[in-house]
Amino acid sequence: PLSAMDHQPKFFENLSGTGKAIGVLTSGGDAQGMNAAVRAVVRMGIYVKAKVYFVYEGYQGMVDGGDNIVEVSWESVSSILQVGGTVIGSARCKSFRTREGRLQAASNLVQRGITNLCVIGGDGSLTGANLFREEWNGLLEELAQKGKIDQEAVKKYAYLNIVGMVGSIDNDFCGTDMTIGTDSALHRIIEVVDAIMTTAQSHQRTFVLEVMGRHCGYLALVSALACGADWVFIPEYPPEEGWEDSMCVKLSENRARKKRLNIIIVAEGAIDCHNKPITSEKVKDLVVQRLGFDTRVTILGHVQRGGTPSAFDRILASRMGVEAVLALLEATPATPACVVSLSGNQAVRLPLMECVQMTQEVQKAMDEGRFVEAVRLRGRSFENNLNTYKLLSHKKPDAELPKTNFNVAVLNVGAPAAGMNAAVRAAVRVGITEGHKMFAVIDGFEGFARGKIKEISWGDVGGWTGQGGSILGTKRTLPAKYLEKIADQMRTNNINALMVIGGFEAYLGLLELSAAREKYDEFCVPMVMVPATVSNNVPGSDFSIGADTALNTITDTCDRIKQSASGTKRRVFIIETMGGYCGYLANMGALAAGADAAYIFEEQFDIRELQANVEHLTEKMKTSIQRGLVLRNENCNENYTTDFIYQLYSEEGKGVFDCRKNVLGHMQQGGAPSPFDRNFGTKISAKAMQWISKKLKETYRKGKVFANTDDSVCLLGMRRRNLVFQPVAELKTETDFVHRIPKEQWWLKLRPLMKILAKYKTSYDVSDSGQLEHVAMHSPKEAETGTI
Repeated sequence: PLSAMDHQPKFFENLSGTGKAIGVLTSGGDAQGMNAAVRAVVRMGIYVKAKVYFVYEGYQGMVDGGDNIVEVSWESVSSILQVGGTVIGSARCKSFRTREGRLQAASNLVQRGITNLCVIGGDGSLTGANLFREEWNGLLEELAQKGKIDQEAVKKYAYLNIVGMVGSIDNDFCGTDMTIGTDSALHRIIEVVDAIMTTAQSHQRTFVLEVMGRHCGYLALVSALACGADWVFIPEYPPEEGWEDSMCVKLSENRARKKRLNIIIVAEGAIDCHNKPITSEKVKDLVVQRLGFDTRVTILGHVQRGGTPSAFDRILASRMGVEAVLALLEATPATPACVVSLSGNQAVRLPLMECVQMTQEVQKAMDEGRFVEAVRLRGRSFENNLNTYKLLSHKKPDAELPKTNFNVAVLNVGAPAAGMNAAVRAAVRVGITEGHKMFAVIDGFEGFARGKIKEISWGDVGGWTGQGGSILGTKRTLPAKYLEKIADQMRTNNINALMVIGGFEAYLGLLELSAAREKYDEFCVPMVMVPATVSNNVPGSDFSIGADTALNTITDTCDRIKQSASGTKRRVFIIETMGGYCGYLANMGALAAGADAAYIFEEQFDIRELQANVEHLTEKMKTSIQRGLVLRNENCNENYTTDFIYQLYSEEGKGVFDCRKNVLGHMQQGGAPSPFDRNFGTKISAKAMQWISKKLKETYRKGKVFANTDDSVCLLGMRRRNLVFQPVAELKTETDFVHRIPKEQWWLKLRPLMKILAKYKTSYDVSDSGQLEHVAMHSPKEAETGTI
């Protein structure tokens, strides 16, 4: 595809849906976030002046017709964003598999002039949709012959356009990094594991947890990674012959190391290398017979499909829904049916059948025992998860570990962020595996200067992934005023490399340390930073550890507040979020909670804008949705404070609505880390540690480490689709140091999305979307550099 430079930007205002009718249905197993997708399709469809129809009960409703296919309004999808499952229902449908059934469905759609379908479901549902599209013309001809429709209609409705979104908690669809519902299912699993850990801890028990995933081990694998499970069984990677022995040895070793509990995770479709099932009962019996451990089985079952969607799933589904409508508006008879999906942080469109074929390839590879191939076909992120899990879960005996004689120190800097501990754990364990001695620094640079530094072992970080805050302790203090003392400590403890996990202060700290290299040789060592801050304001990375957890906290709180507001009617809430000058939390929180407006520093606003928002809310109070939600970033404007906005709204809304305000404060920094933050923290930190090892080898000369080039002080960040190491010196030009934010931020592009879904007229640059890409088969080499 051409780069954005080559052609004029494309704005969605120029795409019109006038005269088009879009049907939206959910099919197959339900998944949290489907409602958010339905809401986005409906609102975006109405926004571009198309008619939008609900198709109730999936394909069954399409075949039955009647009041199963209903035109909907803007308000029809109010208050469904926070509801799990699908409000329009989903059913398994036998009749749609027959030609008669599809003929009936075509007749029902044509009567209403619907020639655009948005299908939210799994690979089965999407394959069905594609077949329907291929047969469409023939079905219409047959209807005309039977006198059900006239030739005019055959010409007018000659083509059916189909766009799919994958809603499936298993994340089993190739071509998409994350399917809608996967993140929420992980939330449910992790909540259960965290709860079980406390009771297992009390009784020294072993727990065998069975999670969903008949053909795909994603949920099992990622939850094992996120809770540091002792063993995991997945269909794509069966254990080697004699696994019974090695598992029991591993469990008893862990007990000998004073670990009071064992967690074993089994995917429901787990198999051994002879394709025989491995059940949770079988695993339990084995542990009881061989080791005599007190063992319990917990089968999570449908709990995983339930509950409210996570912030990630709401944002994912909202982005997909809007993208799906754009894809339908641009579809031509020549374009193949496509699925909209996320790759890294980028919305993409992929040919539906290519994805389905690749998904089926995985199953075929597993059936034929080609397991290495199966893992590779699952894609980069699956393969990376597996490699990281293998790296962190099993400690090699000391005799087998290499000895590098390098000492590496890890510290936390800045405010606490959930997931910091997961990052420390990964760094320590990867460091030990690579043969280094690992040191933990207590209380950031300040503690470093005071000599609060100690060696940390493999077992010391056990159970850290699920802990919130910062166990090592963290301070905002910068190193500049302690340079002499820190250099002394580096010398005394012979530290050969530094890994800093933290927010904007960590970035400033590394800049200060690298500037001090001229004066102190001690700082001429490899240094790497892993971004961890709820504000997500570090240059060089789209995401930072802790931001997802904070976003979930904001979203949960907003859900509760909305509920209270819909009880009292005609009430508007003003909610203040953290983030310093960075509007990420306010903006994304507004998108996830379905807010009416979000005030942020990056987009200047004046009294006219405030006035327009009040008028907009006044109009809204005349509809059936009699509540409002407004988010405000803490530093978005020094004069328009939360109090000011609250008072303005209260005065202007007199007689129409009343106002309440709520400052969320430090609850946004606390809490157990979300699955995303545990996983992201673990993977990004493991990668940073591998970089340190590589740099240590490169810079070791004549018995000492000496690194003084810019590329030996890096920040590891996620950029669009990849993890990249960037010299902090090069990031200087990208930074607004006064306001402590990056000069360019990717999420500002999603700002119009929130406005559209809240019914504001806005301009939306959609130049990025639109090119149909192909499903890339990645080479094994790529897995090392690739995404997470």
